Amino acid sequence: MRNLDMTALRSFVAVTEHGGVTRAAGVLNFTQSAVSMQLKRLEETLGLPLFDRSNRRIELTPAGEQLLGYARRMVELNDEAMSRLTAPAFEGEVVLGVPHDIVYPVLPRVLQRFNAEFPRMKVQLISAYTSMLKPAFYKGEIDVIMTTESGPDANAEVLDERPLCWIGAPGGNAWRQRPIRYASARTCIFRSSAIRALEGAGIDWENAVETASDRTVEATISADLAIGAMLEGTEPPMLVRVDHGGDLPALGTQKICLYRQARGEGDVSSRLADMLCAAFTGADTHVRPLHEVKMRA
Repeated sequence: MRNLDMTALRSFVAVTEHGGVTRAAGVLNFTQSAVSMQLKRLEETLGLPLFDRSNRRIELTPAGEQLLGYARRMVELNDEAMSRLTAPAFEGEVVLGVPHDIVYPVLPRVLQRFNAEFPRMKVQLISAYTSMLKPAFYKGEIDVIMTTESGPDANAEVLDERPLCWIGAPGGNAWRQRPIRYASARTCIFRSSAIRALEGAGIDWENAVETASDRTVEATISADLAIGAMLEGTEPPMLVRVDHGGDLPALGTQKICLYRQARGEGDVSSRLADMLCAAFTGADTHVRPLHEVKMRA
């Protein structure tokens, strides 16, 4: 029975995900010739061509496309096994704060990976508005927070920037009414930006709800009783972006940021922060396994 070489599979995945041997070599800390040799060895083992080399772009053959799914799962399983069996048995709790609108789809995958690497560590997840998370972070009550804000602090790590958009009910007309009824929770950080934009455009508005609950806001908007503001791409299934054709003012952009407590290199919470950064920025999610990082107990 023939066995697939794990280093060759890792090289194959890296070349595919990073679009070429040169970038993959940098990520893997190999020479380009070493990566090319691993790919050749893998093709010889399988007796199949994995890459179409007829043009300058890296393209997979049908066999390569079929192998890619297996290779990713095998590399992830290998890394998980190594982490569980060779990493120090860290125990304790990490407190993570994230606004509810950026929890999906990234956060569950990151928490799953973190749990696989730190099975004895508990993550206490706090879902709250940025305006509530930041004071708690600076008091030392939360280890890592993510935020959505237009003007982050100097110690923030900016992961992404997205437009803020008007949202309403599917096929709704609330955005056409005057005065516009606007719905948001009292502590929503987008509230002041949306109201300033309406007033700057000379559009009369009135408050549609008095609540601290996002579900109350969503129910009001989905009933076409008001409109709101959300980060583009984070609106729930029952709401849609308002196609107002320029009749409503632009809302600008918001940054997705990360803050971590300065507790020294190798802190377990910093490991979680690194995973979040990699996932939100689209960087290689296969960050170095724990046993390769000098960690502090």
